[in-house]
Amino acid sequence: MLVNNISYFMQLAIDSAWRYQFLTYPNPAVGATVVKDNQVLAVGCHQKVGMPHAEVEALKLAYLTKYPNSKLKNLVNSNDIHNFLIENHNNLFNDCSIYVTLEPCNHIGKTPACASLLEAVSIKKVYIATLDPNSVATGGYQRLKNVGIDVEVGLLKDKADDLLYPFTQWQKSNFLFFKIAMREDGSITGGYITTKDSLTLVHKIREKLDLLVIGGETVRVDRPTLDARFTDTNISPNILIYSKQKEFDKTIPLFNISNRDVTISNSLDLISNNNFIMIEGGFNLLETLQKLSNMIMLFISHKVKKDNLFDINQLGYKKVHSYFLNKFDEIIFLRKI
Repeated sequence: MLVNNISYFMQLAIDSAWRYQFLTYPNPAVGATVVKDNQVLAVGCHQKVGMPHAEVEALKLAYLTKYPNSKLKNLVNSNDIHNFLIENHNNLFNDCSIYVTLEPCNHIGKTPACASLLEAVSIKKVYIATLDPNSVATGGYQRLKNVGIDVEVGLLKDKADDLLYPFTQWQKSNFLFFKIAMREDGSITGGYITTKDSLTLVHKIREKLDLLVIGGETVRVDRPTLDARFTDTNISPNILIYSKQKEFDKTIPLFNISNRDVTISNSLDLISNNNFIMIEGGFNLLETLQKLSNMIMLFISHKVKKDNLFDINQLGYKKVHSYFLNKFDEIIFLRKI
């Protein structure tokens, strides 16, 4: 598809990156779009810490559109992809632009510097939505300019900053978000609400957490497990049960998961000792902990159509993004105003 709208290309990168929000912790969620002659060659994202950054994924996918049988298809290690593209780019990217939601990194960490790769493959132009607030990683913008690459900063900056918001928060102190699932009318009772796709996504997020907070009444009524069994690692988070009452039935599944701590307390002091925190619960707990929550991740099931639709504006947060995980489950991100 031919598109002559630079904002469209950056929006593709932003939309794609939101699908990996929280899964890249402690790294930010980042997206990149590679374009040639106003046609999208590829969209790539950073998907998990230690895995290739968005620019690397996008360049790899773009290369494979030209050379689909290349051995690059089987390379997953970032260093290997970097080296392959540097040695075999065949000037493919000379007439390409790349749209990146965050300034390309300029340091060597768990992966090589993305700015050095863009320089090595002689990319024609780089559009950067927002600069990197991390002093260790920043500098890619200046490096690219210094070698004569055309660089433009600030395209859809506000939207990119919303995407980056969790990262900027957990860089400064800690980040708390509230996860809640509901039907179209706001009802939240009656067992599982969304599909297994949503449950799997929640499990993938749980394995990244430093702490999961849940209300005591939810534990007693729902008798949850709160593990991460639908992931490869099944690393279940430590739990804080926020409750005045200390006595619980210890046969409730969450108490019988190995290698994690379960704390029961009417104090939230434990939060200050952790960095990445998810709160799961209903509207009562949300109202109680609203001042602490930086964001809300709202799962809405559209499987059963309702006449009375829940108004998310009443939650007092600003909607910053939404997407459908499948034809039934919509995910909405709300940021504290």
